[in-house]
Amino acid sequence: MSSGKIWRDERGTSAVEFALTAPLFFMILVALIEGGLLLWTQVGLQHGAEMAARCTTVDPGICGSTTQTQSYAAQQSYGLNPPASTFTVTSTSCGNQVTASYPFPLLSTYFGMTSLQISAQSCFPT
Repeated sequence: MSSGKIWRDERGTSAVEFALTAPLFFMILVALIEGGLLLWTQVGLQHGAEMAARCTTVDPGICGSTTQTQSYAAQQSYGLNPPASTFTVTSTSCGNQVTASYPFPLLSTYFGMTSLQISAQSCFPT
């Protein structure tokens, strides 16, 4: 086969183009999925902290003690199953404050991180 025919031959160009663009496409796809999971975890943790801070002030029958409030916060963290010890309850000048710190496991360990600490905080006036 002469060199002119080789340069004009277009068979297999789709496979070569896919091989060049697929790694970038899949990296972007995994990053979008992981970012969505991260935001979903943050929202669930924030919801648990907000509901627990409100419950401590509004309904002391359910959230009368610190352990009851922590258990309530863990139950209200929709989509997650955090331990109750994730949440801390304090009385501050703003009212009843609930804070949380939760490790988010990362899918990619390319940057030397295996988890990312997510935190949430809510204060409900007394």
